Amino acid sequence: MSTIRYFLRNRHGRKGMDWADWLSYLYLVAGVLLMFGPVLWLVFSSFKTQSALIQFPPTLLPYSQETTLVEGYDKPLPLYDVKFEDGSVRRMAQVRRVGLEAQMVDPVTPGEVIKVKIDQRTEVKELRLATENYLDPLERFNFLNYLKNSVVVTVVATIITLIVNSMAAFALSKYTFRGRSLIFVVILSTLMIPISVILVPVFLVITEIGWNNNLWGVIIPGAATPTGVFLLRQYMLTIPDELLDSARIDGASEWRIYWQIVLPLARPALAVLAIFSVMWRWNDFLWPLIVLSRNELFTLQVGLNAFQGELNIQWNYVLAMTVLSLLPITIVFAFLQKFITTGIATTGMK
Repeated sequence: MSTIRYFLRNRHGRKGMDWADWLSYLYLVAGVLLMFGPVLWLVFSSFKTQSALIQFPPTLLPYSQETTLVEGYDKPLPLYDVKFEDGSVRRMAQVRRVGLEAQMVDPVTPGEVIKVKIDQRTEVKELRLATENYLDPLERFNFLNYLKNSVVVTVVATIITLIVNSMAAFALSKYTFRGRSLIFVVILSTLMIPISVILVPVFLVITEIGWNNNLWGVIIPGAATPTGVFLLRQYMLTIPDELLDSARIDGASEWRIYWQIVLPLARPALAVLAIFSVMWRWNDFLWPLIVLSRNELFTLQVGLNAFQGELNIQWNYVLAMTVLSLLPITIVFAFLQKFITTGIATTGMK
């Protein structure tokens, strides 16, 4: 808070804000809108009805048309403000629309049906949160099971990724052996291989060992990542070799040096890799879609595909479940974000 207060009080001009201050604030506001505008649009749209999502021009807030129960009609009828030729405006309910003509009734005295042109009426809208977008999928959609599968895949895969990549980074940064640089270059070169090239070979291997339709088939193939090895190796190079030599003189084993010295000192880089791994695994769609075909094993991202039909996509449910799927990523980022700047800033320094 003190940093924010200092930033807000700091001025280029002596007496007040000058043009540089205004440009700085304008740049920052534009950046905030550019980054968080789509997120706000997603959250607000998740509370809109299906009809409100397709209306034009679109609105940011979740407005929906008001309806009312009219005697003699089973379902609620939409309300409109109808302007007549004499200039009077009446609030009426629409029974049906036929072409360019609408049949309207007065909700109080619904006995008489009045025909008006559709351009004479204006929708009566109200600000209403369509909470059914969240409640209906939780009842009809196996959300909790998909959420559990996603949590299991993400947590287990992240743990394995941190262990495997940190071991490889420790060996490549703290041991001297023939071919060390070549191995590191080969690992980095795999970044240039498109994922589409290795999908079929990896799928054949997974099928051969019996991990098809198994969560292990989703977890293991992406456990070792060249990005993680590079990030951790560059950070571990900043750890003094003298510290490790002192531990060896004191009789510490290589495992103890790795577990009790190197890993605690590499926590910022591990936190950054953990965030990346959680984002990769949680948002992964293509590989789980290929490996898993049983509904009870679907992850959340694959399960969301169930709302997409051949002729219709239930966007209101898709947006609501997307917001729920973003919450775990947001929570993880909130807890580990303080390590991001430290981990990235010190990576590569020696």
